[in-house]
Amino acid sequence: MILGIGNDLLDIRRIEKTLVRFESRFTERVFTETERRKSDRRAERAASYAKRFAAKEAAAKALGTGVPRQGVHWQHIGVVNEPGGRPTLDLRGGAARRLQEMTPEGMVPQIHITITDDYPWAQALVIISAVPTQDV
Repeated sequence: MILGIGNDLLDIRRIEKTLVRFESRFTERVFTETERRKSDRRAERAASYAKRFAAKEAAAKALGTGVPRQGVHWQHIGVVNEPGGRPTLDLRGGAARRLQEMTPEGMVPQIHITITDDYPWAQALVIISAVPTQDV
């Protein structure tokens, strides 16, 4: 059962300008330490940040909240990679609470995410679904 879908498209040049103008004020306010470490190591640093920003926006839409709203803040949504490299979300605080609230009793939430970029665009799609507990 699909609980929420979110999509976001972002111009990487916007993030490039924001990084030049605000640098750590922006990155420390919006991104988790894990996201900053990962993006700061990338040759295409702005594209990495842009994909993560788009993923946060898409996740907030899938949660039905927006950011910052209903107790969901930027740092509550973290883009992490599984050991094989596949992206997923680490939800904490208000985002984790919202996910719990929207998940029907007896079901377990699943998060599906894809992120991509093709300069000057970065895009993310997040689908939140739920399956019965016994199917996990």
